Amino acid sequence: MPSFEEKDLHKHDAEKQEDSVSIQSAKSSHAEGVGRDYELKCMLINKCLQEEIGFGRYQYQLFILAGLGWLADNLWLQGLAVVLPQVEQEFNPSQIEYAVLAEFAGLICGATTWGILADVIGRRLSFMITLFLAGVFGLAAGGAPNFVAFCSLIACMGFGIGGNLPVDGALYLEAIPASHQWTLTLLSVWWAIGQLVSSLISWGFIVNYSCDTSIPAGQCPRSENPGWRYTIFTLGSITLLMFISRFFIFDVKESSKYLVSQGRDEEAIEALEHMAKLNGKSITLTLQDFKNISEVDRSRPPMSNLEIVKEAVTSMSLSHIKPLFTSKILGINTSLIIFIWGLIGLAYPLFNAYLPLYLAAQGSSSGSGSLDETYRNYAIISVLGIPGSLIACAVVDWTRGSSGSRFFIGGRKLSLAVSTALTGIFLFLFTTSHNAAAVLGWSCASGLTQNAMYGVLYAYTPEVFPAPHRGTGDALCSALNRIGGFIAPLIKIATTPKNGGLSANAANGPVFVSAALFMVSAFLTVLLPIEAAGRSAL
Repeated sequence: MPSFEEKDLHKHDAEKQEDSVSIQSAKSSHAEGVGRDYELKCMLINKCLQEEIGFGRYQYQLFILAGLGWLADNLWLQGLAVVLPQVEQEFNPSQIEYAVLAEFAGLICGATTWGILADVIGRRLSFMITLFLAGVFGLAAGGAPNFVAFCSLIACMGFGIGGNLPVDGALYLEAIPASHQWTLTLLSVWWAIGQLVSSLISWGFIVNYSCDTSIPAGQCPRSENPGWRYTIFTLGSITLLMFISRFFIFDVKESSKYLVSQGRDEEAIEALEHMAKLNGKSITLTLQDFKNISEVDRSRPPMSNLEIVKEAVTSMSLSHIKPLFTSKILGINTSLIIFIWGLIGLAYPLFNAYLPLYLAAQGSSSGSGSLDETYRNYAIISVLGIPGSLIACAVVDWTRGSSGSRFFIGGRKLSLAVSTALTGIFLFLFTTSHNAAAVLGWSCASGLTQNAMYGVLYAYTPEVFPAPHRGTGDALCSALNRIGGFIAPLIKIATTPKNGGLSANAANGPVFVSAALFMVSAFLTVLLPIEAAGRSAL
């Protein structure tokens, strides 16, 4: 393989490189929205990642660290859901759904703030701060003296955790070779594990350290109801351990693609060299190769974290949003994917955030409904989510196993549409359940397809946004997703009794709406004009 130093450095060859990029851009419409010099540098980085660095020790470590961030996101989303009945029993709020509203208010602000900041101050700094904030405020929520304090701390926790999905996915995607972009789909298995961990922790604590369900809300003293607090304390401790592993144990470097988009070419080379060294490899890409592409030497000396933040504050603008709509195809794709995220963000919590309450209500109607059975069923449903992520990996891009193949089994779009439609169908069938076994069965089926859906969605979304604006694009999707989640409790409040109780029949209203929204999302997925399977991400 020829080295980068052996290339001709004259203008004629630079123009040839530009022509090559133009050809690639014509074949891949999602390459629009970036400058030509960035495209050329990105081609060199992609070649370096694919042919020299590969997928080795650094990428495996980053897979775990980014995966832990995804785990933390669902850890808290489901963690709050599983403690709601006990929080309600102790504090007796007018509407327990206000806790979910508070969480999603924080998630909306966090997703928007950290996703956009990832394009301004960098992926790495956001990568570290998000888990720290989530861990600190999550721990504090476990000691909340009243419902107002609990909701406030949960909102602050949400502000931290809300940045994980857009930031972690971008950082990971930009550090892996094109041959392994399918592993971005595999990251969703961590999301499923997060739900399982929350279920198991709550099952152990809440069943053994909670008031009897027969005690009216407001008459359950704190001393007899510590189970939900133990659960929250444990989730907060786990989140802080994740932050410690990111900040102190592993040496995570900034994204080289982000660095070149900011004109920090020297730091980009250092980041690539670090990856190669950890993988036991070496690279031939040099700073001079980047200088030969740029019309002007835009390389800058390394900046401290404080300098990065100061520059971000003074240069904040909407400059990262406009490039996401630079052409008709890119604009349509961006609009549709953001809207799909919003619909799914509304549909998912309408069912999942209140699943423990549904299980308890349906169990009561069939003569059961004990705490142990409710949380046992929730753990079973969570386990079924893990193979859903593995199925998504198996069908999302069949080309990964055969070099040079162009045969796709559906690709991203078809896989996403099918898994989303199946989720809607299973939730429609859920509303026909008349016994605990049927409720558990349809819940397991929808849990499997939901995680397959999210696995494809989390991979497709960052792939269709170029690196200079990837964080912003992901932030817009994640923010609308969280806005949908914020609306979900309002729908439930409007369709259930004021005392927060949930009868078996009343449970079906929000579930029916959720199912319909999933079906609409599946239809819109088919209309997406860009297919990302088999293409290197910019």
